[in-house]
Amino acid sequence: MKPAPFGYSRPQSVAEAVADLAATAPDGKVLAGGQSLLPLLNMRLAAPAHLVDINRLTELAYCGVGNGEVVIGALARHAQVLADEAVARAQPLIGQALALVAHPVIRNRGTTVGSIVHADPAGEMTAVLALLDGSVLLEGSGGTRLVQASEFFLGPLESDVRPDELATQVRLPALAARAGCAFAEVSRRHGDYAVCGVAALVELDERGGVGRARAAYLSVTGTPLVLDLTEAGGDVAAAGRLATARVTPTADIHATAAYRRHLAGVLTERALAGALAHARGRSGG
Repeated sequence: MKPAPFGYSRPQSVAEAVADLAATAPDGKVLAGGQSLLPLLNMRLAAPAHLVDINRLTELAYCGVGNGEVVIGALARHAQVLADEAVARAQPLIGQALALVAHPVIRNRGTTVGSIVHADPAGEMTAVLALLDGSVLLEGSGGTRLVQASEFFLGPLESDVRPDELATQVRLPALAARAGCAFAEVSRRHGDYAVCGVAALVELDERGGVGRARAAYLSVTGTPLVLDLTEAGGDVAAAGRLATARVTPTADIHATAAYRRHLAGVLTERALAGALAHARGRSGG
């Protein structure tokens, strides 16, 4: 199939992109990597009246580390972020998640900020943003605002980005000194969206015990779900049972709710065990 007719502009600056979005609101749509948007257009699941192509805004094609956080610009491709050694050292969960995103061809073109703004509940980076309580920088005709992850995801494929706003940057906190992380998921085929996935984050206290443990779930609910599993301590089996009891999965053609609930428990154990080992390794055992 081919997309429905649409207008097109290719701004030369962020200000021009915001102006284009404001002029076409609420029927405009940003085109960055296009790896999520173009299939929706071709299948006519989305039919925006106007596309604002930001691929000439090369000043947004960056990623790096500063002030205790990883910053990723709107045109940084998945592959670029995945290959950045400073990002990998500062927050390993980003690379763990991006390595599971589709295939290399998709990662070479798709943008990390774009995947978060797309707000797909099956997206790895949506879970990362939620788990780390990161933030998204939005620039619009009314000014600039920074939205925390807890307020960013409104529903499946729905975020807090307003029709006249452009998401220019994502900020994710660096991993704390006594912390560890891990990512685990199950998909029908390599590169497919996960049937269920879990990102885990563990912080050890000064005595080496579990001071805090959290997990974020993808492909389970309409928005990324984050659970506090601290009460399980270092008992990963207990954490798995907590997850199984607390998740309320949705069913679709790929999996029943019962199967997703089972996977949530199993993958919680797997991811939490990995995060614990990572934390203990980073803190000297």
